[in-house]
Amino acid sequence: MKYYIIAGEASGDLHAANLIKALKAKDEQSNIRAWGGDLMQEAGATLVKHYRDLAFMGFWEVITNLKTILNNISFCKKDIEEFQPDALIFIDYPGFNMRIAKWAKTKGIPTHYYISPQIWAWKENRIKAIKRDVDEMYVILPFEKDFYEEKHQFPVHFVGHPLLDAIKNRRSVSVEDFQKEHQLSHLPIIALLPGSRKQEITKMLNLMLKMTPYFTEYQFVIAGAPGQEDEFYKSLIGNQKVNFVKNKTYDLLSVAHAALVTSGTATLETALFNVPEVVCYKGNFISYHIAKRIIKLNYISLVNLIMDREVVKELIQDEFNEKQLQIELEKILISDKRKQILADYKELKEKLGGEGASEKTGTLIIKSLRV
Repeated sequence: MKYYIIAGEASGDLHAANLIKALKAKDEQSNIRAWGGDLMQEAGATLVKHYRDLAFMGFWEVITNLKTILNNISFCKKDIEEFQPDALIFIDYPGFNMRIAKWAKTKGIPTHYYISPQIWAWKENRIKAIKRDVDEMYVILPFEKDFYEEKHQFPVHFVGHPLLDAIKNRRSVSVEDFQKEHQLSHLPIIALLPGSRKQEITKMLNLMLKMTPYFTEYQFVIAGAPGQEDEFYKSLIGNQKVNFVKNKTYDLLSVAHAALVTSGTATLETALFNVPEVVCYKGNFISYHIAKRIIKLNYISLVNLIMDREVVKELIQDEFNEKQLQIELEKILISDKRKQILADYKELKEKLGGEGASEKTGTLIIKSLRV
């Protein structure tokens, strides 16, 4: 069968790649065409467009890049129609994917959504479009099933969180091997995860790097996003004493003592590696104040949202400053706060359900097509 998959970000690339592997294992004749990233291509998909050309973060950024976005939507529809897939699979990225889903429904193409849009956070009215345009929804957060089925009477499949599989299936690396491979010292590592988009990396990393003079007994290592060039990071680092690794985020987290993490999927990844973290976010002034008025959440990190309480400290917008970051980083390095975070992480993993999300989703998709 033919599958067309659309992922628009680095996290989507990871989960889509694992889904592609599951589909190929269960359907040897599968032909997969996709929008996504390097991992999806390595898993066996024919890549149409890379997510680095798609990601525009924030309301203002979307407005200023509207022409490019509309051209991408038009091209995507044409490409799907020429390919004629048996199933169209969306991976998060709702601003783009929901537009394609509406169009695909009129063409009679079966639509599957793996990793739900976060309509429980904002744009809850998207439920009408989801009910109309999505044939099957596969959710990965424990509270999402109740949200859809009890509040909106829309049946969904809870498949567990794919990060559990991604982390379990990774190759293990020792601290010594990691230090040797990347020419690091033997000091404990503080990982810096500034995001995946240029605009957020620039904004977040500049402040994160200001921590280096305060914590000289540690070494700071930046996790480079796969879609960005090395020269871009080097221009931000300058002459500062900080290390940089590319496409090695999981290896880095597996050996890190603590981390400063930009809000997003990386906050949950960091927690699943048992690394105490400070969650950071600072957006465009206009975008942030628009979002603040319409997003209905008490927290921005997945860790705190799933636990429904503050497990990790979130420094948002004006609170994300040099003084506060120094204070909160100090806490997770040596204090009782560190011990409490590690205890809470254990409870977090129990809430996420079992492993096998990609395999369960792949099985359900193929089963629905064979009915």
